[in-house]
Amino acid sequence: MDELAGISHRPAPCNRFGAPALGAPPTMKRIASRSVLAALAVLLAAAVATESAAQTGAQGYPARPLRFVSPFSPGGTTDTLARLIGQKLTETWGQSVVIENRPGAGGTIGAEAVARAAPDGYTLLLTSVGAHAVSPALRSKLAYDAVRDFSPITQVASGNNILVVHPSLPVRSVQELISFARKKPGQLTFASGGHGTSPHMGGELFKSLARVDMIHVPYKGGGPAAIALLSGEVSLSFGSIATVLPQVRAGKLRALAVTGRARSSAVPDLPTIAEAGVAGYELNSWYGV
Repeated sequence: MDELAGISHRPAPCNRFGAPALGAPPTMKRIASRSVLAALAVLLAAAVATESAAQTGAQGYPARPLRFVSPFSPGGTTDTLARLIGQKLTETWGQSVVIENRPGAGGTIGAEAVARAAPDGYTLLLTSVGAHAVSPALRSKLAYDAVRDFSPITQVASGNNILVVHPSLPVRSVQELISFARKKPGQLTFASGGHGTSPHMGGELFKSLARVDMIHVPYKGGGPAAIALLSGEVSLSFGSIATVLPQVRAGKLRALAVTGRARSSAVPDLPTIAEAGVAGYELNSWYGV
């Protein structure tokens, strides 16, 4: 599926309850997403089943439907991955995997719901760098412990974000954006899926390294953030490639650069932000179960 181009799907051996080592195949910049996710689902199913048996002693897992929590609104990368993986897990297990969207607070509301669920293997979380790495560092009163309250199964995807602007903004390069922002301090706005998400961190890092003043506008997920950008409600975003690339290809958004250390094969002609003149800039996203 083209909307997931540029995201690497890779299971990683991180289960501490005796689940099979899942291995880490070479990064795939462009993938046939359905076939990769189908293979991932088989491995993930084995890992979850093994871990559930280790914790509860239950055999024949799963014996009933499961909840798979996406901590963001529909339409973003996290939700898309959860639905694709959930579909394949349903096919693999023969049990329904019900996607439950619990958006808000940069993914922490959904993460908290899973942390409070019974530890029986029937509630899964599609988490991200924001909810499990950034938010614990930013928030002094988080209602869960990102390490103790969860059993890690696998990383499922990682990749660059992409700097995109609304077409009404008179800029076509990173340097033009910096120049424009410096002439209008505090007037440009950038969208994210919530405080602590990778698009939020991408914008804050850009502000710091490029020495510009922009206003952060958080939403309840990448989907709502993209809608706000498309409508012109905000000026720009450091969004997920999977979420905004279709709009770039349709001419509804303008892409300026990618956020990673290296260029993305999904948009090979786009420079990295560091290449475009913001020395030291690097931002990547990851997703896991």
